[in-house]
Amino acid sequence: MSLDKVKLQHIAMLARLKLTDEEYAESVEKLSKIVDFVDQLSQADTQDVVPMAHPLDAAQRLRPDVVTESDNRDLYQKNAAAVADGLYLVPKVLE
Repeated sequence: MSLDKVKLQHIAMLARLKLTDEEYAESVEKLSKIVDFVDQLSQADTQDVVPMAHPLDAAQRLRPDVVTESDNRDLYQKNAAAVADGLYLVPKVLE
């Protein structure tokens, strides 16, 4: 399936690209080669190929779920204008 200038103009319009006549001629040739290559790839037999999420056979390394930081809430809330029960109080915005 090769592209022609009319198809490329439609694609350019959808992509909001403004191309000159010179750019159209160059782009038609390059994009046609890409489309032909993709068409060639789609003809490859992939019946026995197992889908994979990653090209490398790797497992995700997991770490234990432990707390690594101390609770500094009281220290941080000393700078707040208003605090109640460990929460920051802010002015009401909506009625």
